[in-house]
Amino acid sequence: MEINQEKVLVTGASGYIALHCISELLKKGYKVKGSLRDMSKEPIIREYFVGENEKSNLEFCKLNLLNDEGWDNAVSDCEYIMHIASPFVIEEPKNEKDLIEPALEGTLRALNAANRNKIKKFILTSSMASVAYGHKAEICNKNNWTDTSKNVGAYVRSKTIAERAAWDFIKDNNVSFPLTTIHPGMVFGPLISNEIRGASVTLIANMISGKFPALPEIFFTIVDVRDVAKLHVDSLKNINSNNKRILATSENGIPFLDISRILINLGFEKSPQNIIPNQVINSLAAFNKDMRITSSMIKRGFYKVDLSETISLFNWKPIPLEKTMDDMTKSIQKILNKV
Repeated sequence: MEINQEKVLVTGASGYIALHCISELLKKGYKVKGSLRDMSKEPIIREYFVGENEKSNLEFCKLNLLNDEGWDNAVSDCEYIMHIASPFVIEEPKNEKDLIEPALEGTLRALNAANRNKIKKFILTSSMASVAYGHKAEICNKNNWTDTSKNVGAYVRSKTIAERAAWDFIKDNNVSFPLTTIHPGMVFGPLISNEIRGASVTLIANMISGKFPALPEIFFTIVDVRDVAKLHVDSLKNINSNNKRILATSENGIPFLDISRILINLGFEKSPQNIIPNQVINSLAAFNKDMRITSSMIKRGFYKVDLSETISLFNWKPIPLEKTMDDMTKSIQKILNKV
């Protein structure tokens, strides 16, 4: 383990990506302060990090994306912020404000606290959701933005609005720190927690359990959660990433059914092998909000991602998808076998 006495505030510390970021930071010798909405989760999370150095370099604080209380105290002794906390739901919410308001307000609270306390750098976990939707670009790059005036869904809209607000904040205020935004595609990979929760984890758990008879004809770009965490941590000291959008995903969109085929090859024969006809989804879209979003994703179709800057800045070599899915399913099985 490297030795580094600098401290990083990681918001949303109980989340899938955040736990991997904490693990990577501790390995690099950083001190970590993780924020939680519910402090009763602290002892559970501490159990995931059992080394003596990990225990001594890890602390927690209470923060709420929709409340000002505690932000300055949380940031005051930190050199860096990784703002990862943002709501994510599997189904479309009844009111999109339930996603947009915490995403936007939480980002601005974190940025304001960062500016008041003169941190060194701010890392924002954005998403390919803010890059690739509401338009028909065949190759997406860092200059593409999702068009939120189109039918893109509440989560996609929330990530785009929050990220635009972050860049506007940097532009409109005399900030003392650079901003880097990290843009994962669909995030897969092993779990650190012992819970089946979060959209991608629940999705794969349901697929290998045979809960989906068929799949829509949707393409995702995909990334391993460990690669995402490493990019977050490496960005802290990489000055060439300052004030840049870093795309972190596969170069090509991958069909949903291809993911299922990988799972079948790994021995999960209950994974779906059939496609839901597009006309069925389009017909249901007239009555069902979730189907409307699925229909819009089908219409988005296949796209590629320009990863040239990510590769050149970080010498980025992503983990192969087959290994990602193998490691992920093994960790999911361990949890399911305990239930």
